[in-house]
Amino acid sequence: MIEDLPGMGKTTLAQCLARVLGLDYQRVQFTSDLLPADILGAAIFDRQNSNFRFLPGPVFTQVLLADEVNRSTPKTQSALLEAMEEQQVTVEGETRPLPTPFFVIATQNPQTQAGTYPLPESQLDRFLMRVSLGYPSRAAEQQLLKGADPRGRLQEIEPVMDMEELQGLQAQVESIKATDQLLDYLQRLVDFTRHDASFTYGISPRGAMAWLRAAKAWALIDQRDFLLPDDIQAVMTPVVGHRVRGLPSGSAERSVRSGDALVEHLLNSVDVLA
Repeated sequence: MIEDLPGMGKTTLAQCLARVLGLDYQRVQFTSDLLPADILGAAIFDRQNSNFRFLPGPVFTQVLLADEVNRSTPKTQSALLEAMEEQQVTVEGETRPLPTPFFVIATQNPQTQAGTYPLPESQLDRFLMRVSLGYPSRAAEQQLLKGADPRGRLQEIEPVMDMEELQGLQAQVESIKATDQLLDYLQRLVDFTRHDASFTYGISPRGAMAWLRAAKAWALIDQRDFLLPDDIQAVMTPVVGHRVRGLPSGSAERSVRSGDALVEHLLNSVDVLA
């Protein structure tokens, strides 16, 4: 999930990610009148053969770019739940598997923006990470102003890996070793969110497993085959921030910020050593 103000380059970044992975991708612009069938597909009547034929929607791809996902209604947002969790969709009473690998890269505008619908907690929990771009530095923005249109340069981006290499990296992540002491530290962090009075609800088992996978990936990037506490802490904010909430606040924007504040509270409250 890439969350920021409009015009910050969220969609461009998502398209870049899809292209460098060397995978097939589809982009869906989420709007208030978008229907679940526009994403999943639908059965249409074939007059020539006098039967119904399923027409797959854009979700049948390897990377789905869900642009401004919170501008659609909760009914349409829910169309992604089964796809993100089980890598399949059920349409017209039949379950159809999605291509492998399958990713959803979504962009989201702040909930204070007009025409947005908050994502339910069940869907937020399915996103591995939530990141924000922020305003560019003066030097970076000057390069944007002087250079060519970034949207045109997207076509120049070449894949840096193929599907076999990507799946090989995924297998390496699973092989990263985590000691019992490291797993105990992670469990104490998760348990703290479930019992501390600052949190309205804690991290789910799905969130804990996602946190572990992200930490292992961070260790792999650092060219290590074992996990350190630093890896767990390095990915804490993007993995945990959208999965926790504090006491109800007066605005959605403050509620989002409270998630990051809770992460800092969590980090400072749980020692690495029991």
